[in-house]
Amino acid sequence: ILSAYQKRIFQLLKSQKYNLIWLEKEAFPWLPAWLELLILRLSTPYVVDYDDAIFHRYDSHSSALIRFSLGKKIDKIMANAALVIAGNDYLATRAKQAGAKNISILPTVIDLKLYPISQQPNNSTFTIGWIGSPMRSYTYLRAIWPALKQVCQDSSTKVVAIGAANMQLEGVPLEIKPWSESTEVAEMQKFDVGIMPLIDSAFERGKCGFKLIQYMASCRPVIGSSVGVNRKIIEDGVNGFQVDDIASWITAIEKLKADKNLRASMGKAGRSKVEQCYSLQKNAPILAELLKNASQ
Repeated sequence: ILSAYQKRIFQLLKSQKYNLIWLEKEAFPWLPAWLELLILRLSTPYVVDYDDAIFHRYDSHSSALIRFSLGKKIDKIMANAALVIAGNDYLATRAKQAGAKNISILPTVIDLKLYPISQQPNNSTFTIGWIGSPMRSYTYLRAIWPALKQVCQDSSTKVVAIGAANMQLEGVPLEIKPWSESTEVAEMQKFDVGIMPLIDSAFERGKCGFKLIQYMASCRPVIGSSVGVNRKIIEDGVNGFQVDDIASWITAIEKLKADKNLRASMGKAGRSKVEQCYSLQKNAPILAELLKNASQ
């Protein structure tokens, strides 16, 4: 880690030949803001990009020492940036509270070229799909375990979790598949519905809904917890369902399971929304203009 930090310091101090630096969240994780800003002020103006509420890693840490020393670190990084790019309103609000002078909201996007339009699968078993990282997979899937158990009572339904930790959910036929960039789209196209359960917490309110966008780009209907940006991405009853409790999870899953035409129409609506709002093709020119203006 020390050698990586040394390399980054060297890169930043040589950055005057560039018009702008783009930082993903922060330059030196777990180092105090004053040290990071000292180095950044000797370099070119910087843009900082947030697609997660990383500030809660510090200000909600279990250690009082971390909260005291680093709780406002990300706020100071934001306040001194030439531009803060926030993936949703929650992150943008934090940047505004931190005193950032130039804030733009740009959603997380996908490259449409990687997501060919696909028809609904002809699965013999209704497939509820989830994709994500191992770290929080159990927390999220366990949160809706009663609903999954209920809808999986017969043998006609299963859950597929891509990238999840090795785990079991009692009463739920759960298939864990490894994540791979080369296969993720093809695997999602095997889903009948994509799900994004969340816990209603500060960190989750900072999430940018990438799972939902991936499912929708794959022409699949979605079901997601009515938390944070999920409320904006999911048009309830149009491209999927927003749900608040176990009962509404069960209802939403059973509606989609029973109606292939509904799955198809919601999948089509979701794909259209991604094309209009959440694609690289739509947002790249906007980003280019923001960076151009920030460098002047």
